[in-house]
Amino acid sequence: MAKKAVATFAAKSGSKSMVKCIRMDKSPKTGAYVFSEELVETEKAKEFFEKK
Repeated sequence: MAKKAVATFAAKSGSKSMVKCIRMDKSPKTGAYVFSEELVETEKAKEFFEKK
């Protein structure tokens, strides 16, 4: 299960808007949950949550 974007960063002129995405994954080694965070472009946020 994944959390949606937590923070939205303001876009400056000419730059693309970015969002911080946090996804919760289960570690295959220990079984514990780990969080992977990444700054991605707004258009690519859906792709971030689709990959495992």
